[in-house]
Amino acid sequence: STRKVGNVVVIDIEGKILLGEGDVEIKQAVDDLLAKGQTNVLLNLAKVPYIDSAGLGEIIRCFTAIRKKGGNLKLLAPNQRLIDLLTITKLVNVFDWYKDESTAVTSFSS
Repeated sequence: STRKVGNVVVIDIEGKILLGEGDVEIKQAVDDLLAKGQTNVLLNLAKVPYIDSAGLGEIIRCFTAIRKKGGNLKLLAPNQRLIDLLTITKLVNVFDWYKDESTAVTSFSS
């Protein structure tokens, strides 16, 4: 589901993000937002217990698509496994990620 907080669109994701399960929905949601000119996107991962390489690949694709439109994609509440995955793949410094939503939303205006 998506909701707007100020000039940021928060995508609340629930469940695993795997090849063919969750990744397609994320792509569709981000593509819809970009079509509407929404380029500040926060992916809420608080209720995502597991993400595989295809899921991570889709998040990277979304990040790139949003950047090309002059926007930003940030991560909210990634679990330790995802942080480890980002560290291993050297992407931990590519993505901005936050533990709480208010800090994340505020970061878009700075």
